[in-house]
Amino acid sequence: MNINLALILTLLTAFTGIVVAFDRFFYRSDHPAGEGASENRGLATLIDYSWSFFPVLLFVLVIRSFVFEPFRIPSGSMMPTLLQGDYIFVKKYSYGLRLPVLETKIWETGAPERGDVVVFRLPSEPNINYIKRVIGLPGDEVSYRNHVLTINGQQVATLRDDAQPVFRSIPRFLEQLGERPHGILIQSPLNSSRDGTFVVRDGHYFMMGDNRDNSKDSRFIGAIPETHLVGEAVRIWMHMDGLEWPDWSRIGTKIQ
Repeated sequence: MNINLALILTLLTAFTGIVVAFDRFFYRSDHPAGEGASENRGLATLIDYSWSFFPVLLFVLVIRSFVFEPFRIPSGSMMPTLLQGDYIFVKKYSYGLRLPVLETKIWETGAPERGDVVVFRLPSEPNINYIKRVIGLPGDEVSYRNHVLTINGQQVATLRDDAQPVFRSIPRFLEQLGERPHGILIQSPLNSSRDGTFVVRDGHYFMMGDNRDNSKDSRFIGAIPETHLVGEAVRIWMHMDGLEWPDWSRIGTKIQ
């Protein structure tokens, strides 16, 4: 069961805001302080709580909807860049300001660039968020065969990582897309997840995970519509997986 936190937060903010407005413009003017307190104790309690919570809820809603939103990485599809248990900040205004819940864009601020790490809503289940790397832009032809990535006929070079050639028993390579140098994992030249050539439609983006053999990405779910973009992943603010101690070394790490 997926909980729509944006919807819950929006409804709570709207409800407490209506109660505050009712008290500010109607109730207080008709009922001076102390008058009818015993008869309207329940209403008075609701008003008091609404005055206390409305500013906090409104602040959280604005920050979460238009500035930054926290996410937890649930799987290893973006290793070695992101690990399961990483908590990250997603910059919501990178690709436009959108209304909460409705997801209607109200202000254009930019577009994804090749190599960006992006959180998006799964087209088949919009309540589920995925995180992948932007590989193909609108109009691109992306080919992935035998672990070789080609974009518009140009092969993307990968080099074995000399500093950390193996990551958790999986060979690690270095890849650069645009201005984003980053690590990728390739389990075996004989273990290819899904090969093919894909043409990216207008208004869509082709996404892939850095863990190339263990990622359900655009090779399986198709290119992602611009309307389903949530924001750009920018920083790790905590890492804690299960009951283990937090990995303090990952805190503050910039996501490349």
